[in-house]
Amino acid sequence: MRAIPSHFHAPWVLLLFLQSAAIAQQYPTKPVRAIVPYPPGGGTDIMSRAICAKLSEAWGMQVVVDNRGGGGTIIGTEIASRAPADGYTLLITSPSFVINPATRAKLPYDTVKDFQPVTQFASQPYVLALHPRVAARDVKEFIALARAKPDALNFGSTGVGSGSHLAGELFKYMTGTGLTHIAYKGMGPAIADLLGGQTQFVFAAILPVSPHVRSGRLRALAVSTSKRSAALPDLPTIAEAGVPGYAANSWSGLFAPTGTPRAIVEKLNTDIVKILHQSDTRERLAADGAEPAGTPIAEFEVFIRNELAKWTKVIKAAGIRVQ
Repeated sequence: MRAIPSHFHAPWVLLLFLQSAAIAQQYPTKPVRAIVPYPPGGGTDIMSRAICAKLSEAWGMQVVVDNRGGGGTIIGTEIASRAPADGYTLLITSPSFVINPATRAKLPYDTVKDFQPVTQFASQPYVLALHPRVAARDVKEFIALARAKPDALNFGSTGVGSGSHLAGELFKYMTGTGLTHIAYKGMGPAIADLLGGQTQFVFAAILPVSPHVRSGRLRALAVSTSKRSAALPDLPTIAEAGVPGYAANSWSGLFAPTGTPRAIVEKLNTDIVKILHQSDTRERLAADGAEPAGTPIAEFEVFIRNELAKWTKVIKAAGIRVQ
């Protein structure tokens, strides 16, 4: 069978482009549902509601946050994966998206094949904070202490396979130290036990630890991101303080079901990036210790691939499995 000459393709390509552009210009023509796979009230939910409210205002069309918590974010993510790829059902999620594939034997969706990354909303560091009785004034002293006392230092997290857990496992993996993980049902009880001396350190978001650092009840050593935090500019990164290459952060971002028209994905990216550059949005994020991202589509795609590879490696090394 002879190949069709290339000049016959051109009109069809142009027609598809024009149709796609027309879809994007009209979008949205009905309410948009943004699935958040967490219960109401958490950090991802609060950020989602702020951004969706701004989108509703910009579009003159309601963007509804639909909380579908449970199953370690798997329930809501599966619902989004099975939705029509028309731009009217989206997913807003966080690091669990790249962690679950390595901690779960089987997922009811394919993290890579079923979703199109749109943009990262924001990121924030974990703070490495110690109980004051721990005899370490900086990261290097803390590593030396952990090596001298294998398995004597305990750290709490918000649960097995959570971001705060894996930030500790990455630190343990990269420093060759023996650190013991203790899972809690939330960061509140984890910090309560740290303050009481039942554990020795934690990797926690800025908001829950800052008051205790200011009061002297906890000692902050460093932040987990690759760059210093604007909220805590005097704290070094873990990478610059003694663990080159270390980076872990809590992030949130938008995904669409694979097959969503490219023009709609690009419109979503463009409109959300504009929102993230607005001064009131930036101020609101800064109050939570977060920094706006607004990454291009291709950059977010690379970020997700890299995060999947990194956490899969760490999780396998730590032998973490979630039933």
